[in-house]
Amino acid sequence: MMQPREIIENIKLTHPNIQTLYFVGCGASSSELYPAEYFMRANAHKLRTGYFTANEFNYATPAACDDTAIVIACSLGGNTPETVAAAKLAREKGAVVISITHDAASPLAANGDYVIVHGFEKNYAAKLEKMNNVMMLAVEVLNQYEGCELYEDMVNGYLHIYDAIENAVSYVLPSAKQFAEDYKSESIIYVMSSGATERVAYSTSICLLLEMQWVNSGFCNDGEFFHGPFEIVDKDVPYLLLMNDGRTRAMDSRALDFLNRFDAKTTVIDAKDFGLSNYVPASVAEYFSPMLITGVVRVYFEQLAIARNHPLSQRRYMWKLEY
Repeated sequence: MMQPREIIENIKLTHPNIQTLYFVGCGASSSELYPAEYFMRANAHKLRTGYFTANEFNYATPAACDDTAIVIACSLGGNTPETVAAAKLAREKGAVVISITHDAASPLAANGDYVIVHGFEKNYAAKLEKMNNVMMLAVEVLNQYEGCELYEDMVNGYLHIYDAIENAVSYVLPSAKQFAEDYKSESIIYVMSSGATERVAYSTSICLLLEMQWVNSGFCNDGEFFHGPFEIVDKDVPYLLLMNDGRTRAMDSRALDFLNRFDAKTTVIDAKDFGLSNYVPASVAEYFSPMLITGVVRVYFEQLAIARNHPLSQRRYMWKLEY
């Protein structure tokens, strides 16, 4: 199986004029694409990016999806109909499609020009292989087509983030159990973050809470918190705040100060508490914060599921109805 660097080297041989990098997926897979798109927006001078939920890509396909585009399409099982359709559509329009999935025999893999098969079950770090490989694909696109000053640091992070994740989850269980005990009876939980970690808050809200626990939830970027959502803050209103190790940390801190000011019921998961910069260069820590935090969040919600006697695999509609 080709690695990210080799894949982009091969694409450049046949498509030397790539101008756009699109990221396409649904739900949790969509959120796992976001850090790479965030990295591209922050560092690309000429290359364009687009970030789409798959069916919007299908119904409102961007005009620049042609032979000057690369489309990265992600689905854990490789069977998400909207994402498979998006990969097929992108290829029909001349784009190069890179499929990221856990199943090499899946429909998504069959509709990719290149395929990366990631792990999932082995350990918590394996659950982040998708996000890490998508990030490295973006890094390679930027470096090979335009140049990337952070390239060596990003490669360093790519190689060492798994150790950071496994170290973090090795001692987080007590705080995860406390979170579960404190939040098991809540009827609504709000989730917040910023920067590259914004969509971890999003997936925590729509997937882990709404989908997997049937708990009402909403999420917002900390930068938007003070433009409407902060009006519902009050004593004991439950929040989960995900704090980055990076440039937008000041936004997280400002939100936390406000939550504490009104005694909201707040749990913080902070990348700095797990020594992220001991594993990846400080210059790129913000791009790897989502991976570390996602690993820790998973432990928290496994414990919440136990405390609520509601397995993360339990569903009412998904996989059971035609929709």
